[in-house]
Order: sequence, then C-alpha cells, then structure tokens
Amino acid sequence: MGAGGGAVNWLGWLHDFFADPAHRSGPDSIVHRLLEHLAFSAEALGLSALVALPLGLLIGYSGRGLFLVTAVAGVARALPTLGLVTLAVLLAGVGDTAVLLPLTALAAPPMLVAAAEGVRGTDPDVRDAARGIGLTHPQTLLRVCVPAAAPTLLAGVRTASVQVIATATVAAYVGLGGLGRYVIDGLATRNYPTTVGGALLVVLLAVGVQLLFALLIRLAAPPGARSGPRARVRRTGGAADVPSPDPASSPALVKEAP
Repeated sequence: MGAGGGAVNWLGWLHDFFADPAHRSGPDSIVHRLLEHLAFSAEALGLSALVALPLGLLIGYSGRGLFLVTAVAGVARALPTLGLVTLAVLLAGVGDTAVLLPLTALAAPPMLVAAAEGVRGTDPDVRDAARGIGLTHPQTLLRVCVPAAAPTLLAGVRTASVQVIATATVAAYVGLGGLGRYVIDGLATRNYPTTVGGALLVVLLAVGVQLLFALLIRLAAPPGARSGPRARVRRTGGAADVPSPDPASSPALVKEAP
C-alpha cells in the first residue's frame, strides 16, 4: 500500500473515531475519558510535588546530597513503568494505587533534580546580600532563591507533566479509565480507529501541556532574560551601538593645544 493509501486510512480511522456517537456522550465519551486522564495525572503530579519540591529546595540550598540525588533520580527514570504497575497490582490490588504509585515515582525525579539545581544555581552574592540585610535562611530560600529558580523549577514540572500524561495510558492496563482506555481496548479488539484516535488525543494533550509550560517559563524568567538584544539596546539608549568618543579628538583639547 502506498503512502497515499496509508494517509487515507488514517484520516478515515480518525473520522470514524470522532464521529462515533459513543465518543460524544456517556461513560466512553472523549470528555469523560479526558477528565479521567487529567485526574490521574494531576493526582500523581501533586503527590510528587509534595515530596520532591521541598526536598529538592532544601538539598539545593544546603548543597548536601546533590550528587546522590542526581544519581538516584537517574536510576528511578530507568525503571519500567509497566513493570511497576504490575507490581503495584500484585501488592495493592486493582485500584487507583496501582497507577498512582508508578506515576508518582516517574514524576518525582525530574522535579527533585530541577528544584535542587535551580536553587543551587542562585547567585551566591545575592544570597549573601540577603543574609546581610537580616533575612533568615528560610526567608532567603523562599524570597530570593525560589523566585530566581522559578524557570528551572517550571522546566522540571513540565518534564514530569509530559511524562506522566504520556504514561498515564497504563491506567487502562489494570482496568481503570483515561485516554488509555481507547488505546488498550482498541488494540484488544483490533478496532484501529479507536486506537489511533486515543493515541492522537494523548499526543495532543501532551503537546498542549508542553506549550502551556513553555509560556509559564517565559513569564517566570527575569525581564532581562525575556527581552532580546534590541530591547536591551533600547533600554540603554542605544549606547551599545554608539562608539565612545576619543578624548584626543575633543575640540576643547585641540583648542588648548600649543
């Protein structure tokens, strides 16, 4: 089959998926499955943030254990999510816990590393100045280091969010809902329109979250970092483009010369 025929098949499958009345209302509707997917993802991200962000901030501020955290985070990212789901089902039975535990384990490492690296990268002179004006260590961390590390923190949350949204399809593997229901059920019944439509929805959701966090990171960056070179030149009155005058060519000096 040529490329044109394959494209026609894909478009036909997508049309069948979105035109199916069962996907417009009811428990198998796109809106219902999307909300289930977002609920799993948000709960896992929330649990991860409660543990990883405070711990990462403390490690980054103190500078202790940063290498160990980075190494452990690297190992945790290599764990197979489907294997963790299977293990959680064997230990806790079929339920939300079987999905939340693996997703939380997947989301925590990038948040932890981003929080530690972001605070660790704060200008030491700024931290010393904050301590010099009487701020305590917690005040310095919250008022100085966290705002400066906000873009890095958001980048870590963005990575975790995209990974969790893409991986939350495994919820259907243990009989739960979400967009993965379309993918798993479609593969089981060889219903290719449902499989392709569900996979497309997961991709679109992940891309949408990626773009949203890209905007948030841009807004969280300091004004000087958001502006381009032209804006910086305008704020300085164009001084970057004007050469400094040569004292030897000053008319006053020439007039006084013998």
